[in-house]
Amino acid sequence: QVQLVESGGGLVQAGGSLRLSCAASGRTFSSYAMGWFRQAPGKEREFVATITRSGGSTYYADSVKGRFTISRDNAKNTVYLQMNSLKPEDTAVYYCAADKYSGLHPRSRYEYDYWGQGTQVTVSS
Repeated sequence: QVQLVESGGGLVQAGGSLRLSCAASGRTFSSYAMGWFRQAPGKEREFVATITRSGGSTYYADSVKGRFTISRDNAKNTVYLQMNSLKPEDTAVYYCAADKYSGLHPRSRYEYDYWGQGTQVTVSS
């Protein structure tokens, strides 16, 4: 089992940057593909980005491509989401998630096995 704890959220002006971190417990972090999702009030939880177990390949939602970067440090059991050029529409609770069994770039929330508690990101205009 994996426990995930996100941090790094906050309030930022449009055009600014934030870096989210997700620390995982356990000794098998490198066996999980990792993903970031977000959920705005009244909306479905949506895919943001995913990274393979080795960190060698990533995939992004079109809405964040070119602005967000997902990375991981398997020695530190941590996955990151660097968010640049933030927009008000990026405002949401951001969740990290771990997937043990799915294929190359899992993008459905139902493919992920473990979730963090979320961290709020608010972008003011």
